This record gives sequence, structure tokens and C-alpha cells, in this order.
Amino acid sequence: MDFTLIKYNKLCKTIATSDYNYLTVHDFLLKSNYNRALILRHDVDRKPIRALKMAQIENQHGMRSTYYFRIVKEVFRPEIIKQIVALGHEIGYHYEVLDKAKGDIKKAVILFENELKEFRKIVEISTICMHGNPLTSWVNKDIWKEYSFKDFGIIGEAYLSIDYSSVSYFTDTGRAWNNSKHSIKDIVKTNSYKGKIKSTDDLMSLIMKGTQENMCISTHPNRWTDNFPDWLQELAWQNIKNMGKAIINK
Repeated sequence: MDFTLIKYNKLCKTIATSDYNYLTVHDFLLKSNYNRALILRHDVDRKPIRALKMAQIENQHGMRSTYYFRIVKEVFRPEIIKQIVALGHEIGYHYEVLDKAKGDIKKAVILFENELKEFRKIVEISTICMHGNPLTSWVNKDIWKEYSFKDFGIIGEAYLSIDYSSVSYFTDTGRAWNNSKHSIKDIVKTNSYKGKIKSTDDLMSLIMKGTQENMCISTHPNRWTDNFPDWLQELAWQNIKNMGKAIINK
């Protein structure tokens, strides 16, 4: 079974025993001379308790990563965010303000500032990452075509501030690693990795081979669980969404 916490623990063990330097997004952006970097990033779209479980696994392996939280009732849980910070991880803002503002950029940037203030009441925020809703026509990062996130004390945006022409990008979007037909907005302009990854085992094999100079692994914690009924439910729901995504892509 793939996309379980047991499997994620094996992935973390593989990373921890490799010659890669595992980094948060914040640390990667500040490190001027990186070598053999592996950026760990998580988009917490739903079920934040599963993000906490992943954070605990990483901590057991001495690893730090970045968790991007949305500001919606189900996800914005200060008590869970604080526990993840206590484990040594970075918290970032998973913004979706252009969607919330129905495409009005001026309203979106005001909402961005207000939501960022809510985050900073409980934790420092220095990096951000857009949330991509496949059912809306807007791309949230487009607000930075008219405004600058640096004006808000942000050092970088996960899609915009990393040069993916020199960083191999791997995402579990669609519950399938780097499957373009399941990705509507979780796409980087230039991905230095051109091969196929069909499973987490394939990803671990690639890490052990060490053929990629720098890597970024992006996961969605809601997909990863050891509870079989929950795992089965997630699989069924994702298959339904993937069919919809395939139609949208067409």
C-alpha cells in the first residue's frame, strides 16, 4: 500500500540516510551556496491532524520541513500549528485569496494582509505558497503580478522563488507522483526531472541513486494514513477528483 504513514516513514528514513541536505523552504531560500539540497514541503489542504503525524515522523529522523496551512475553519488549528512548530518545522501560509475575492486583485491583497496577521498572532511566517483549487478559474499567485509579497515581510513563494530548472520537483498531487493529467495548478514552469515516478518506492529508489543534484518533494498530508477505511475513502474520493481533473485538462 502506498500513501500510508508507514510508507512515509520509509521515505523519511531513505532521505535521512542519503547524502542530501534536507531543508525547509525558508532555509533553502536563505542558503546562498546550496549543494545536494532536498526541500521538504507539505500543503495542508485538509485534515491537519495528519500533518502533525507526518511532522512527528520527520522529527524522529531529525528532519525539518515546511507546512503550508490554509486559513479555513477545518485547517487553521492553532493548537496543531504550535505542536508542529515545537517539533522544529517551519509553518507557511497557504493562501487562496484570489479565489476568495472572486478574482478581484485589490480585495485579494487586503485579504492576504489580514489573514497573514492572523497567522502571525501565533507563529512567524516568512514563506508562502498558493493553494490551487482546480474548480476555479483564478491562479492565486497571479496577485504578485501587481503586488510584491516582500512588502509583507515574506522572503519567498514556493512556486515563484525556487528555480526549478535546477531543482527536480516531485508532487503527490492526484495521489500519483508527477502525473500531469492530475495536476491543474500544482505545476512548475521548468522541472529539471523529465522521467516518470509511479510510486513512493520509485521516489525512494531515485533518492538512493542520487542522480538528481537538488530536489523538492511536495506532499498533501491528508492523503497519507495507516487507517485502512480512511485510506480507502481517500483513494475513492481522489479517483473521482482525478476523473474531473482529466476532463478539465482536456
